[in-house]
Amino acid sequence: MRHSAQRPPSVVDRVLDLLGAFTAERPRLTLSELSRRAGLPLSTTHRLAGELTRRGALLRDESGGYRVGLWLWEVASLAPHGAELRESAMPFLEDLYEATHQNVQLAVLDGAEVVFVERISGRGAVNVLTRVGGRLPAHATGVGQVLLAHAPAEVQEEVLAGPLKTFTPKTISVPAQLRRVLADVRRDGYAISDGQVELIALSVAAPVHDATDEVVAAISVVVPAEGTDPRTLVPAVRAAARGISRVLGAPRPRGREW
Repeated sequence: MRHSAQRPPSVVDRVLDLLGAFTAERPRLTLSELSRRAGLPLSTTHRLAGELTRRGALLRDESGGYRVGLWLWEVASLAPHGAELRESAMPFLEDLYEATHQNVQLAVLDGAEVVFVERISGRGAVNVLTRVGGRLPAHATGVGQVLLAHAPAEVQEEVLAGPLKTFTPKTISVPAQLRRVLADVRRDGYAISDGQVELIALSVAAPVHDATDEVVAAISVVVPAEGTDPRTLVPAVRAAARGISRVLGAPRPRGREW
């Protein structure tokens, strides 16, 4: 909940609190759980959940539990960098997956976090925490470092101001170190994030440009950290990112290594 004592929650606040009660770990909630997690009275929760169910934003199963409805997915697919980006990227993500049989991801930046909009994974791929629609702090991920490196200065400074969440002993947690990493990413055109979210995995990421030459997304492949030389993956990841960029109409300016 993000309201203050000075301003009581509006109806929109209450609806968003209700929807925000669902998580990947808790995709199904009873009415009482919804009420408790959203911080709303049971009567208010019952009324709002009923209205959202009638609109298709929530689904109610036979035992009375609630889940997020498909109508919300339809609306979310209209978000910037949604369906068009995913459709443009999929052939290249699939090629990258066939070349590695590991986790292949497409992400966009939202403030200090990355949102994963697509992921392909195989049965034998290394375990990752990501999921489609999931978020992670940008500073700790390969795709996030790529996106931060090309983000506006004010976004970078907000992230550098911290705090920088630590997942493992390898997670970048010092602003000066992150600043150096972002400079390296801008210079090299790719990022390698080794064991920063999980010690068993590393990622290689590269930027995706749109028709205005802005970096609008990043792709990565996540592989086992042990026994992998990430430099061998850089050409394939950058080639996939360039392919997506071309489909999005990105120009090919002099000086960029394509």
